[in-house]
Amino acid sequence: RMSFRAGLLAAESVEETRQSAKRSLFLHGLARIARCILLTLLGVVLVGMFLESWLVYPRPPLERSDWSPKGIAFEDVVFDSEDGTRVHGWFFDRPGARRALLYCHGNGEQVADNGELMQHLSQRLDAAVLIFDYRGYGKSEGSPYEKGVIADGRSAQRWLAERTGRQPHEVVLVGRSIGGGVAVACAAELGAQGLVLQSTFTRLTDTAATHFAWLPVRWVMRNRYDSVKRLADYHGPIFSSHGTADRVVPFEQGRLLFESATGAPKEFFTIKGGGHNDPQPREYYRELAAFLDRLPSPAAPQEATP
Repeated sequence: RMSFRAGLLAAESVEETRQSAKRSLFLHGLARIARCILLTLLGVVLVGMFLESWLVYPRPPLERSDWSPKGIAFEDVVFDSEDGTRVHGWFFDRPGARRALLYCHGNGEQVADNGELMQHLSQRLDAAVLIFDYRGYGKSEGSPYEKGVIADGRSAQRWLAERTGRQPHEVVLVGRSIGGGVAVACAAELGAQGLVLQSTFTRLTDTAATHFAWLPVRWVMRNRYDSVKRLADYHGPIFSSHGTADRVVPFEQGRLLFESATGAPKEFFTIKGGGHNDPQPREYYRELAAFLDRLPSPAAPQEATP
C-alpha cells in the first residue's frame, strides 16, 4: 500500500511539475509577445515623433511657385520675428483702405501660391493685405515649430498694424487650416478687429487622432495648436467656414471650434460638399464682406508708415 501511495504521489508531483512548466512557458511566451508589441509600438511612436515636423509642416519647394507673377501688384517685405528670425511676405497696399487684413496660410503652401487670392481679398474686402511665410517656408529663415510660427504671426500682425497706422487689435486676422491655429493664437494675445477661420481644427492633436487613431498622438505630439483653449482669451467677432466633405479636418471639428468661441458677433458658413483644399465659393466672400461691414470701425488710421 505504501509503495502504491508513494508511486501515486510521485506521479502527481510529476504531473504538477509538467503543468507548472507549461504555465511557465505560456506566461513566458505571453511576456515575449507583449514585449515585442510594446517595442514595436514604441518604435512607431519614436519614428512618428521624428517625422512630426515633416508631417505637420510639409513645406513646398521654393521653385514650385512663381515669385514674380505678372499682373499682380505687391511689395516684397521682410521683417524680424520676435527672436530675430527674418520673415518674408507680400504686402498688398491699398491707400485709404477700410481695413487691414493679415492672412495666415495652410501648412502645404507658401506666399507665392496665393498672389491672386490676396489681390482678390484686397479688392473685395477693401483691405490692405499682408501674407507672410512661417519660418522655414518660402523665403523666410529658420525651421518651423509651434511657438516660433505663432511668434512669426504676432510679428506680422504688429508689422501690418504699424505699416497701416493701426493698432494690432485693429487688424482682421484670416487663418486657413493650420493658419487658423496661428490666427487664433494671435487674436488671443493681441486681439483683432475680427477673426476669420477657414477649415480650422479644434486642436491639431484632435485632427492627428482622426488619421492615426492607433497612435497616442495626444500624448506625444509637440505641435498641438490648442485653438479651443486659446479662444477662451478672445472675445471679439468671429466668422468661421468649413466644408462638409473635408477629409483632412473633419467638419465636426470646425463646428466645435466655432461653438467654443465666446466672442460676438459670430457666424458660421457651411460649404456643402466642400473639401479641405477647395476654393471658397462666391457667396462666401459676399457673406464675409457683409459680416466685416457690420463690425464697428476701428479708430481712424494715421498716415501709413513708409
